[in-house]
Amino acid sequence: MPSLLFLAAFFIAPLFVILEMSFQEGRLPVEGAGVFQNYQRLFADTFYLGVIAETVGLSVVVTLVSVLMGYPVAYFMVRHASGRSYDLIVFLLIAPLLTSIIMRTFGWQVLLARRGLINEALMMLNLIERPLGLLNSPLAIVVGLVHVLVPFMVLSIASVLQGIDRRLEESARILGAGKLQTFLRVTFPLSIDGVGTGAILVFMLANGSFVTLLLLGGGTLQTLPLLIYQQFNTTRDFPFAATMSNALLVLAVCCLYAQLRLIRRRGV
Repeated sequence: MPSLLFLAAFFIAPLFVILEMSFQEGRLPVEGAGVFQNYQRLFADTFYLGVIAETVGLSVVVTLVSVLMGYPVAYFMVRHASGRSYDLIVFLLIAPLLTSIIMRTFGWQVLLARRGLINEALMMLNLIERPLGLLNSPLAIVVGLVHVLVPFMVLSIASVLQGIDRRLEESARILGAGKLQTFLRVTFPLSIDGVGTGAILVFMLANGSFVTLLLLGGGTLQTLPLLIYQQFNTTRDFPFAATMSNALLVLAVCCLYAQLRLIRRRGV
């Protein structure tokens, strides 16, 4: 009962407050729309629809990159690392999560700046003649988000790989399958649940990311979290900010629903 009361007071009640606020009249009311004026403004304007598309598109890109980078690491952890090497990899994965996201983002600012370490190294090797504009770009945003979120992907995949019976892979090899064919037809299909769970977690977290976009993006990408911040702190249009918050919440709930369906399909 105490935990339920705590949840109701500090989680459920604020959600109802935000929901009720979204039906109030905003700074730019839509005539004839009634209590749904903010929702009509959000979903009928091509600019805001483009922002929603950019938010989803960025999350998809970050998720795909996290899968491509996280799966080899998880596979190496489970199949080849042991003892101290396994512990070291786990430590290197978890250590960034123990560091403030602001400090990590400032670190990427130092690395990606026009006179940062990356540009200086490329110019020293005569690979470029002038510094590249890496900072304040979509590339910087993707790099920053992947750095923050790829541990969730690795740990999700590794937990499933650990549960795969090695005898299935050995049977495939005995029957004539090569290493690549065994991976593609046995290992990867059996680990797809871990990939799906990791993808849902990364997509949902990237969908609501704010600090990384603000510090590394420089306004190159407009996403819902950034617009919510602007509406709350600049234009002071609280009802419209609440409306966008609810739209972002719906995207997160869809991710949780997909994860629930995935777990039910596995019979967990």
